[in-house]
Amino acid sequence: MDAPTALDRRRTAYGEHRWSDAIADFDAADRASAATALDLAQFAIAATLVGRFEEGVDWLTRAHEAFLADGDVDGAVRCAAWLGMQFMDAGDRAQAGGWFARAQRLVDEHPEGRPDHGFLLIPEGLAALYGGDGARAASVFGRAAELARAAKDPDLVALAELGLGQSEIMLGRPAAGLARLDEVMVAVTAGEVSPVPSGIVYCAVLQACRLAFDVQRAHEWTRALDRWCAERPDMVAFSGQCHAQRAALFLLHGAWAEALAAAEEAQERSARGDRDGLYSAWYQLGEVHRLRGEPDAAMAAYEQASRTGWEPQPGLALLRLAQGEPAVARTMILAAADRLDPAERRWLLPATVEIQLGAGDVVAARAAVDEIRALTRSNTMPLVQAIFEQAEAAVLLAEGDPRAALTTARHAWAKWRELDVPYEAARCRVLAARACRALDDEASAAMELDAARAEFAELGAGQALAAMETESPSAPTPQPGGLSAREVEVLRLVAAGETNRQIAGELYLSEKTVQRHLSNIFGKLGVSTRSAATAFAFRHELAG
Repeated sequence: MDAPTALDRRRTAYGEHRWSDAIADFDAADRASAATALDLAQFAIAATLVGRFEEGVDWLTRAHEAFLADGDVDGAVRCAAWLGMQFMDAGDRAQAGGWFARAQRLVDEHPEGRPDHGFLLIPEGLAALYGGDGARAASVFGRAAELARAAKDPDLVALAELGLGQSEIMLGRPAAGLARLDEVMVAVTAGEVSPVPSGIVYCAVLQACRLAFDVQRAHEWTRALDRWCAERPDMVAFSGQCHAQRAALFLLHGAWAEALAAAEEAQERSARGDRDGLYSAWYQLGEVHRLRGEPDAAMAAYEQASRTGWEPQPGLALLRLAQGEPAVARTMILAAADRLDPAERRWLLPATVEIQLGAGDVVAARAAVDEIRALTRSNTMPLVQAIFEQAEAAVLLAEGDPRAALTTARHAWAKWRELDVPYEAARCRVLAARACRALDDEASAAMELDAARAEFAELGAGQALAAMETESPSAPTPQPGGLSAREVEVLRLVAAGETNRQIAGELYLSEKTVQRHLSNIFGKLGVSTRSAATAFAFRHELAG
């Protein structure tokens, strides 16, 4: 094969975002020893994008050496800085530190080099950001941005401005931070930024939207990320993060079957090479299972998420609360809050309120609500206001003010409806029902509960439906054999000849939960077979 022809094909494939074709053609050209330092660097990018991390590192190392051989110090510094960042992202601190040290030595030996040496400031800024020091991060990223503009380097400008926007959000200035991130995204969507920095920006901006409680921006930029990934069908890097973000939005808006499919796709994509997507993929999978009332599957997913090095919170703590372990849940959520930076900690506040109330500590719950109230002063996003009013209603109810709780719960319900978040809207109706009951308005309480139950059933919210067994505004009618209302439902379906799997599907429970109910039924009735239990159901007119 003629080497220049192979290189021409590789360069064309690279330019058309056909990364796998670029790798195949480049390999042939490289064997003919015709590759330049720039070719080696582009091959490294293509290998990284299709999930071949180790090969990408090998080719980027060769590119670094080739740039040095050509006397191109700036190219060598850039390769060394990217290698350091890749190893830092992979958790290999020793190799990351070695490459950063090499890049710094080259800068010190060649001070006349171009100002794009500001790439070395990016990891320093990230370290400050991850350490929760927003002010120091802003200072470092600011210096990097000055060097980037002097160098007219769009990749470095994008990374520096990204860091500045994230720092603003951490410092409690979401409007300024999001405006800066919007400007970065304009450069990315215009194609001014190369592929790897573009993917970093996309995923980081979506995370920033979450931290700033900006649902609308998250929608807009997720659609942009979807289009960007679709134009690069063989790209693995960033694709897991893309699907995990889609899962989170599906879950928020009540499309739980779609959320489950997106979370499973995120897990598969992440396992193929998008390591940064693994945590979100497993966490979102756990959230779907938790809300559907499938605790075993949720726990398995949370355990996988925790193996990535990140805590699966607040989901795991809320699962423990639903399982009747409020003390464990409180220990988990408070410990997680202590370890997180201010921006991430704000996301735990709604769960903290719920868990503190579940543990019976109304004073601590009020303190958490006051933190959310303070957040509403600097962040005017509708999502923040809905979160605050829902939490405020729950605490007002626990404090013995049902009239104020009812008004606030209905305000929160209206905001969730406007945001198209059906699960939280239904939970506000449960709060309203409790307030009505406390005001001796049983008719209104029953209507609120019926509406909430219908919404939960449509969503498949098994956990919420199970919890509603205790929400009946009137005393439950005694059942034969001392069975609970849920046990009567299970027995009725057993008598209809349904299997445990069919019962689980109809009642939005896990099969393990159905088996537990069946064991309790057998114990209360003093029987040991489904046929004997069915006979009891017919004798006492419990069968459908």
